[in-house]
Amino acid sequence: MLKKKALVIKSTGSWYTVKYEDKIINCRIRGKFRLKGIRNTNPIAVGDIVDFQILKEENIGLIKKIHERKNYIIRRSVNLSKRTQIIASNIDIAFLLITIEFPKTKTIFIDRFLATAEAYKIPIKLIFNKIDLFNEENLEKLKRLKKIYENLSYECFETSAEKNIGISKIRDLIKNKISLFSGNSGVGKSTLINKIDKNLSLKTDEISNYHKKGKHTTTFAEMFFLEMGGAIIDTPGIKSFGTFDMKKEEISHFFPEIFYYSRNCKYHNCMHINEPNCEVKNAVKKGEINISRYKSYINILQSDENEKYRTSIYEK
Repeated sequence: MLKKKALVIKSTGSWYTVKYEDKIINCRIRGKFRLKGIRNTNPIAVGDIVDFQILKEENIGLIKKIHERKNYIIRRSVNLSKRTQIIASNIDIAFLLITIEFPKTKTIFIDRFLATAEAYKIPIKLIFNKIDLFNEENLEKLKRLKKIYENLSYECFETSAEKNIGISKIRDLIKNKISLFSGNSGVGKSTLINKIDKNLSLKTDEISNYHKKGKHTTTFAEMFFLEMGGAIIDTPGIKSFGTFDMKKEEISHFFPEIFYYSRNCKYHNCMHINEPNCEVKNAVKKGEINISRYKSYINILQSDENEKYRTSIYEK
């Protein structure tokens, strides 16, 4: 039987849902996929283009081949027997949702996500969500954070699903594109996505008042098609984001401002820690590189590659 090309729209770890023309088909994978040196918890991710065959006797599909990905976003897996988890692939634009409080998104988390997006060539924008809940102190924090990232040419948006703030701007950006929405648990991804397209009804939940942390309402990645054209990939809330597969000497390349100043360091292999005549450290002292960004760089640099994401002493 001829193989057919389809788009993976849902992954639960053992089953994969694909869209072929106007049909939705549940598939499994050939066992050998897991034996080809793929060190992932999920060899197939939402957004993948695959070839599959229909097994008529079982009325399911069998995925036979994964087409080359144009990009993907990856994180360190919490499964110690594996190494990575591919969150999604073939992404046109990614949005990282950030909240100032309830829950608090820490700068180390933001910077790790941005560095990973830079490494895998994924265009990314930042959404500061739930701004209707901000008090005066929160608004000051918002102003400082936006300044840091807008100075680095990361476009920032302010949204509130409750007050319908900023929704139309996000709609305009994602029309006819494959978009990824990610962030800590409880930042309001599903609620915001429901507001973007009223035909969607993703499950939502309140955050825990006791722990002030989000609850997981999305348990696996899934793609949702939009009435206006395009699709959104909703991902499980991420409590931590461990970078993966970055050579220490390359980490600075994924911090645009550090890479810029590193060109004038005395040593071409300067790691910007204890080396003399380091222009990066000089720029930090002068305030030309934000201290939180530099600390995030050091945090990633010093992370043990064999450990999952650890809380940083710099997270304040």
